[in-house]
Amino acid sequence: MAEIIECVPNISEGAKTDVVEKVADRVRAVDGVKLLNIAPDAAQNRTVFTMVGDRASLKEAIDALFDETLKHVDLTKHKGEHPRMGAVDVVPFVPIVGATVDDCVELSKEVGAMIAEKYNVPVFLYEDSATASHRKNLAKIRKGEFEGFAEKIKEDDWKPDYGPDEVHPTAGCVAVGARPFLIAFNVNLGTNNLPIAEKIANEVRHIGGGLRFVKAKGFETDDPNVMQVSMNLTNFEKTPIFRVVEMIRREAARYGVSIVGCEVIGMVPLQAIIDVADWYLQLIDFSRDQVLETMIFE
Repeated sequence: MAEIIECVPNISEGAKTDVVEKVADRVRAVDGVKLLNIAPDAAQNRTVFTMVGDRASLKEAIDALFDETLKHVDLTKHKGEHPRMGAVDVVPFVPIVGATVDDCVELSKEVGAMIAEKYNVPVFLYEDSATASHRKNLAKIRKGEFEGFAEKIKEDDWKPDYGPDEVHPTAGCVAVGARPFLIAFNVNLGTNNLPIAEKIANEVRHIGGGLRFVKAKGFETDDPNVMQVSMNLTNFEKTPIFRVVEMIRREAARYGVSIVGCEVIGMVPLQAIIDVADWYLQLIDFSRDQVLETMIFE
């Protein structure tokens, strides 16, 4: 069975389409890697790349992505809604076919060591690759962002796993790790009031007492009359998309606000969409085998 690993690096540039395309072209040029999706966001000034390949090809692709991104992204001049600590902010590896979490952990360590050696960027291993419990959560690592990391990295608890004990002057730091499949999912609200989106994000996310496998934050969008609850759904089987949407709908109703749209950023498993259709249509005894494309292509 062929080895297939997914990699979803995020870079801190989403407004300059020429830069995004240059980075994408470098990835496309790597043998054995398929670039599945590019999701730039100008307001967040961030782009999510989704690619698949085996360990060797993905390592080469991340090398190319770093090389090109660092030519164009200077965090001293970067502004955006999304928290960030690096020009290449995060590099997660996800086992798909013929690969295990342990394989991805090993790959993350190889890639982390390479990044530190070639680009002099401090590397923090996170999620399943984390070397300490307080480093598992990406938000905790990223706290303080690029501007605060010069002091944070001097603390004993925040020495990098690879690379120098000082922040790269323009590229910052990067988190690299192995993790389960994650769905990046946004719900847009018909309001110009950012505090409402922030309150709803706090209610729905696990750390605020909400749903177990949801990380959420409130953001502005390009439209001043639309605010966003931006989320990472870390286990769609235990916390399905429809449950998240309905909780946000109920919370928003308290403020007289409606949902005006939802977005999937990057890729999503077919089963997650089937679960949504099943729930909203109240299908009886519906099976994945009833999806035509599933029976043809799987």
